[in-house]
Amino acid sequence: MGNVPQDVIRILGPGEQVQLFIEQKIYHPRINVDSVVLTNQRIILRHPHDLRLKRDFTDFSYTDVANAILDKGLLRSTVKCELRFGGDPLNLADLPNSDAEKAYGIIRSNISRYQTPFATGYAAMAPVGQMPQPMAAAAMGVRCPKCGQIGSQGAKFCGACGATLQK
Repeated sequence: MGNVPQDVIRILGPGEQVQLFIEQKIYHPRINVDSVVLTNQRIILRHPHDLRLKRDFTDFSYTDVANAILDKGLLRSTVKCELRFGGDPLNLADLPNSDAEKAYGIIRSNISRYQTPFATGYAAMAPVGQMPQPMAAAAMGVRCPKCGQIGSQGAKFCGACGATLQK
């Protein structure tokens, strides 16, 4: 990554490496963004102001990104990152298709690396090399009649759908 500006390199943390640098006009809701930097730990947006003499930075940790969506067009694409704690989604719009595909791949791989296995899917799968242990019937709660989830022992309402559990 030889074209990464020095101001971005100075704000990188120890062990943080730039994986992709995209310099062009990308529009985040109500904020003009000069460029986007994808590192192995976060997404950094550079905001120019004061006749482009100063820049502000906004960063999003991969633990705060719930999902990434690639909206691919004929020549240009958009990568939408839904944030875990609400707010407007992070939109990386008007990217050339090749840059959008690279950005999407980097974001997806880093989301799965920095979040717990249960947050990124495959929650029903047992860890590799371990067999699931059967639970004693007394330790398990009651199965929800609406969604089929097993509630915790002594619970009155289903944690997944909120239905009343029958004893």
